[in-house]
Amino acid sequence: MQIIKSIQNRIYEIRGERVMLDFDLAALYEVETRVLNQAVKRNIKRFPEDFMFQLAKHEFEGIMAQIENLNRGMSSQFVMTYPTKRPNSALPFAFTEQGVAMLSGVLKSDKAINMNIAIMRAFVDVRKILLKQSNINEQLTEIKERIREHDVQLNELYDAMENLIDEKIAQFKWKDRERIGFKIKE
Repeated sequence: MQIIKSIQNRIYEIRGERVMLDFDLAALYEVETRVLNQAVKRNIKRFPEDFMFQLAKHEFEGIMAQIENLNRGMSSQFVMTYPTKRPNSALPFAFTEQGVAMLSGVLKSDKAINMNIAIMRAFVDVRKILLKQSNINEQLTEIKERIREHDVQLNELYDAMENLIDEKIAQFKWKDRERIGFKIKE
């Protein structure tokens, strides 16, 4: 379970896609980033743009800021120093869920196969969490609509009660008014 949590911390949302970066994958597969990227380049036909893309400089800087913030809040058990070893001119590759699945055909070590299974499970868990969140948002929207309807109905009820109270007060005033005209003594 700890490994899946660690993997989930390495899944980012970039360009509307949930992705993992090459240096994170290399660390998980226990290979150098350079080795992972070479294996991908040798099999580049397996990685179309919807499976893998290279980050723009501003995207990479944003991710690095997130990683630095994450490292400040994490314990010493989870240290990520490998992104800093990347040459400044080289921008990382981002792999979508399908791209990570395709890596299993490129990297064939037992460690890579087992890690790929864990990564796929992490992506599935993230998807489940997002579906639950979406379902909760739909339920909240429905509750808000019901509350609005109830507010309208309660306002109508309050208005009707005020009208009834005003009529009762008017009747009491009519009965209790001082009579005019001749008074008969009994």
